[in-house]
Amino acid sequence: MADSAPKPSSSVKLVLLGEAAVGKSSLVLRFVSNDFQENKEPTIGAAFLTQKCNLPTRTIKFEIWDTAGQERFASLAPMYYRNAQAALVVYDLTKPTSLIKAKHWVAELQRQASPGIVIALVGNKLDLTNDGAAGGGAAGAGACDDDDAAAAAGEDAAGDARKITTEEAKEYADEEGLLFFETSAKTGYNVTEVFTAIANAIPETSLKTNRGPGAAHGARHEQPGIDLGRQDDGASRDNCAC
Repeated sequence: MADSAPKPSSSVKLVLLGEAAVGKSSLVLRFVSNDFQENKEPTIGAAFLTQKCNLPTRTIKFEIWDTAGQERFASLAPMYYRNAQAALVVYDLTKPTSLIKAKHWVAELQRQASPGIVIALVGNKLDLTNDGAAGGGAAGAGACDDDDAAAAAGEDAAGDARKITTEEAKEYADEEGLLFFETSAKTGYNVTEVFTAIANAIPETSLKTNRGPGAAHGARHEQPGIDLGRQDDGASRDNCAC
């Protein structure tokens, strides 16, 4: 039956970059396993994970390289972003230096990564800000939960750990043509929306359709890193649409 024909499936290489301790691994863990670990060990080198994102017309299988943020691993980054079709550049909303580092990574990607790479600038740890405490936050384009975002944004109560305003980061993202989101890996806020937006932003002309019974597993990259477990069957969370 034509109605039961499977949707085309495409693999997309995605790399995460950013300063140490901004929550890159926590974002990936939330996306792949819908889980959060309060005291997560730092990534050594890089970790490789996969997860599927079901769009209306096709399935995107993200092959995710989560790179270490420590400076001693910075020289390895080109190995991981080479031929990547998408990148998450993550900063910590409570740490101004992390946005400076994020801008460095964006500039490096623009100089050296594949032409047309889709880059998302992601401000993480929204749960530590007043916006997060209000149950929402300044969402990126395409986010699902925006009912109270406008009201929550701009509140300035005692104890707010935010050090980077939404306006500052979004202005930079708009200037550079980046997707922009503020997220909380801890609560899960906006995490799936980031990956959905990336999947939708990648031109279909740059996607290669996987064919054949073994294609869904994709090719494993023989690069140094730590395999944190593959989610090829997508059993835990294989649909990142809202």
